[in-house]
Amino acid sequence: MKTSSLIITVLGVAVSANALAEDTNWVDKQHQNVQNKLHRWSNGINDWLGETDPNKPAKASLRVMVDSEWDKHNGFSVKPRVRGKIKLPVLKKRLSVVFGDEDIENREGDKGRVGGNYRNLEREKYYNSKEARNDSASIGLRWSREIAKYGIESDLDGGIRSRGDIFGRLRISKLWAWNDTYSTRLEQIYRYGHKSRHYLRTNLENKFIDGETTFIMNHSYFEYKNRKKDERRYWGNSLYRQHDFGNMKTFNYGLYVGGRLDRNHSKLNSWGPFVTYRQPIYKDWLFIKPEISFYNDRDNDYSHYIRTFVRIEAIF
Repeated sequence: MKTSSLIITVLGVAVSANALAEDTNWVDKQHQNVQNKLHRWSNGINDWLGETDPNKPAKASLRVMVDSEWDKHNGFSVKPRVRGKIKLPVLKKRLSVVFGDEDIENREGDKGRVGGNYRNLEREKYYNSKEARNDSASIGLRWSREIAKYGIESDLDGGIRSRGDIFGRLRISKLWAWNDTYSTRLEQIYRYGHKSRHYLRTNLENKFIDGETTFIMNHSYFEYKNRKKDERRYWGNSLYRQHDFGNMKTFNYGLYVGGRLDRNHSKLNSWGPFVTYRQPIYKDWLFIKPEISFYNDRDNDYSHYIRTFVRIEAIF
């Protein structure tokens, strides 16, 4: 099955879920159909690669998102995103296939920067099909390894991105649990592409559990991009508190500070508060995540303004 047709099918299920809230059986059946197609697809790849074990079938997971945001300066925009993983037992325990927008993984813990659909969206436009397609057009083989002795997790990817960009990607992560309530996690990501060239991101998280259902997180990141003569450096810090209300409902509120480290741009570009909420809607595999933030933008000479963001996410 082609990836494009699978994505279209999944998006159709996600959009139709609320509209058909009264027909529970129909929605569940469509969700199951997508899961069955993923199962057949992953096992078809597994069979093609070698001799299979019926007791160890292939497994596939898929996240499909539609991100929408609005603010008075940039208007309204919408962007579909997809990220998936296929575990193939034929390729041994540590190997899997990953595909889709890798930026979803890079920024997983950064609650202060969930928005930013497009880099250069034309005025009066709300969708950039080329950029959305290119960001999701990535497939690679991943080798995962955990070095238990040192508490290190690592992923090594090799594959191809949009427009024939052959790449290699390395992710290394380590968690230090200082005590029952305080921990630190350091993650380093480096990717080199034949066309996209250098990409480097460092994530540093300090987590303090202050209750049975709450914790405080401080997330810092540094991001470096180098494509030929174009170098860009970004940094940011999010300090937020998260509440877990059960039934997969979470509520976050905090403060974000960030900017760029380029010569012609201010080092502190933006800061401000944000509030994020996430909960399932109608089904436990379909989620809505709204966010309201109040940042400024010194690079564009914008004072503090309200920005709204909503993510609809289907998990298969």
